[in-house]
Amino acid sequence: MNDKFERISQFATRSTHTITFAVTADILEAKSRDARSNSRKREMLALHRSSAESLQRMLNAMEPGSYARPHRHHVSPKVESLVLLSGSIGFVVFHDDGTLDLESSILLHKSKGALALDCRESVWHTFFALEPGTVVFESKSGPFDANTDKESAPWAPAEGSPESATYLDGLVAKFRKQFPINPSV
Repeated sequence: MNDKFERISQFATRSTHTITFAVTADILEAKSRDARSNSRKREMLALHRSSAESLQRMLNAMEPGSYARPHRHHVSPKVESLVLLSGSIGFVVFHDDGTLDLESSILLHKSKGALALDCRESVWHTFFALEPGTVVFESKSGPFDANTDKESAPWAPAEGSPESATYLDGLVAKFRKQFPINPSV
């Protein structure tokens, strides 16, 4: 049964499937609804059983305006892959000094961009939803240790800070200039 989830934080659930899990349109909608209703505008559904697994797999539902501070997986180097399931994502890469590397940034969009991406370890990055109902399948090397999983960019505002919304708006504007798509998308 793939509709059994246990809440593991106010922003995340974990699937309790024992054999297989099918990602359906109903699940994408449920996770998007959860993202819309929480303060981060983001909801994660873990498909791995524990943080000790060597491959972390999850659905990440995001709404426009959700800010994930730029970061890199450097202390414990990890690669990260995203597959677009619905909506659209701006995946932004940065140089070490915090300037945008738009040449390496990617639009995930079913008709106007890529459908999936793979990001090498130790690359500064963030991603954001460009339209409501955005969900990606994300995989990352494990195990997960909150103390070493990611290094937050010192040049970017902290999540939840007063400056974060303005910073995100600027990133989105620069991204949309490089990847011109319909503003409603």
